[in-house]
Amino acid sequence: MEAVKISLDDYVLFGGGANGESYDNKQDPSVMLKLYFPGRIQQPLDEINLARKVYDMGIPTPEPGDYVVTEDGRYGIRFRRIPGKKSYSRATADEPEKVQQFATEFAQMCKQLHTTRVDTTQFENVKDRYYRLLQQNPFFTPQEKKNLERFIADTPDEETAVHGDLQYSNAIFVGEQRYFIDLGDFCWGNHLFDVAMVYLCCCLSDEAFIRETFHMPKSLAMQFWEYFVPAYFGEDIPLKEIIDIIMPYAGLKTLIIERDTKRPMPEFREALKTIL
Repeated sequence: MEAVKISLDDYVLFGGGANGESYDNKQDPSVMLKLYFPGRIQQPLDEINLARKVYDMGIPTPEPGDYVVTEDGRYGIRFRRIPGKKSYSRATADEPEKVQQFATEFAQMCKQLHTTRVDTTQFENVKDRYYRLLQQNPFFTPQEKKNLERFIADTPDEETAVHGDLQYSNAIFVGEQRYFIDLGDFCWGNHLFDVAMVYLCCCLSDEAFIRETFHMPKSLAMQFWEYFVPAYFGEDIPLKEIIDIIMPYAGLKTLIIERDTKRPMPEFREALKTIL
């Protein structure tokens, strides 16, 4: 795919993250730019190709635009902005009295996503992603890796959609319209790999991280989880039973966190104790 050349003079910076920066178009408020840090060429190309496949499937997500490159050689993606949108984490932080409503709506979105069948020839299996992360991880012993690999392999396959980074900040809404965003890790497989991220963000992460990332106290994030569970799994299954099922999948996120931090994370490894 040919990258469209653009000038950053037409954009204004409004935020940043682990992979790059986000910009608003000065002339057209309906256009936003996700610009990766220098040297990252394949990552935005892979993301826009994936974003188009997901969009064409009918998954509710903003329409992807162009693969672009700036004068200084940075690559990125232009998207159509959703005017007036708000994420479910920001909405909960702004109106904590509506935590049950927001958690229920988010759970309904997730249930719909996790019942959407996927052409498995077009996307990666979530298991293969974890096998790769496990192989690359330098901090687990060979025996621990064997135990984790066996756990992943024993998880039943489902030929349905997996967001890949299912944080409640990665679902947005405006009016009655709801969308998933940041689907760069979209794949297919068992829904538990996805729901585990919700649990990690609400309950396993520490107070400081939750306040900085999701703009709320951990107590409110935990309430979000407690309302999410019955809306997603049904009201007949006790919360503790759901947590026992989810916990090792949340612990597997250690592989992602250790890849990014380049150090062991014992606070998250604790969730893997039943496997290790």
